[in-house]
Amino acid sequence: MCSKAACANQLVEAETGKHVWGEHYDRELADIFALQDEITEAVTIAIAPAIADAEQHRALRRPPGRLDAWTAYQRGLWHVSKRTAEDNALAEKFFQQAVDLDRNFAGGYGGLAIVEDQALEFRRRDLFDTLSSSEALARRAVALGGGDAEARSLLSAALWRRGDYEGALAEAERALATTPNLAAAHHMLAATLIFSGRPKEGIAALERAIRLDPREPRAEYRLNEMALGLYFCRDYPAAVEAAKQAIRSYPDFAHPYRWLAAALGQLGRIDEAKEALDKAIASAPAAFDMYVRGRVPWMRVEDYFHMLEGLRKAGWEG
Repeated sequence: MCSKAACANQLVEAETGKHVWGEHYDRELADIFALQDEITEAVTIAIAPAIADAEQHRALRRPPGRLDAWTAYQRGLWHVSKRTAEDNALAEKFFQQAVDLDRNFAGGYGGLAIVEDQALEFRRRDLFDTLSSSEALARRAVALGGGDAEARSLLSAALWRRGDYEGALAEAERALATTPNLAAAHHMLAATLIFSGRPKEGIAALERAIRLDPREPRAEYRLNEMALGLYFCRDYPAAVEAAKQAIRSYPDFAHPYRWLAAALGQLGRIDEAKEALDKAIASAPAAFDMYVRGRVPWMRVEDYFHMLEGLRKAGWEG
């Protein structure tokens, strides 16, 4: 009786015949269920970004006057992924168009929730008004989506931002119960765990989110959360390396400089810490003020003062 199983898999785009993914597996028969899980995860990693990219490029080819709700939504996703204030405003326009074309389209409301979430980084709106609006839009998306996992991930994000860790964790877990390989849900599980005092568990969830979707448009936030999660664990040398990795990948993204400064301050590497602190302030002074001069709702009091301790050792005198 054969004790091994061989399995060859490939995915081909039907429209063009383009080869998207292929892999060959040789495993013991006893590992057949693990093999199924491995194939499922590999397919998710390979094709989810490709499908999303293809959908958005199809939407971009459509004339503005001939957009249906789905196409307007895809255009919104394309703009929101650019992560600039101007593109965020354009994304809002297209998501609102999707809602106007179909009042029962959950994706449009979810897209508007993403816009509200990103608006926090551009400081274009009041913090608490933005948080309330984002939660209301995410709840609308969940109600219309029939428990859609992506909508639940958005609601998890909105609840986390408000400091409702229990609610955020519940929504992330509901999303993963129906879609176990959804990177966004693993990311929200990670963020909630990291900021609610369980950073080691959060880092493990974050590593899975990164592995499932290494091309995610908001990847800079995940790398930053890796650095701050390690900082919360008081593993300052690892936090320094994680922050530097985030900076190498996204040199214009301000947040990792703050955690680099704090971690270097804790290690007594003051000259390096002061340099990182100066960059954190100069590159995004409004964001620095929001996160440092006041405590954002999603950060625990003890974590906030832990951050301030490192920044003061780095030379911050606020």
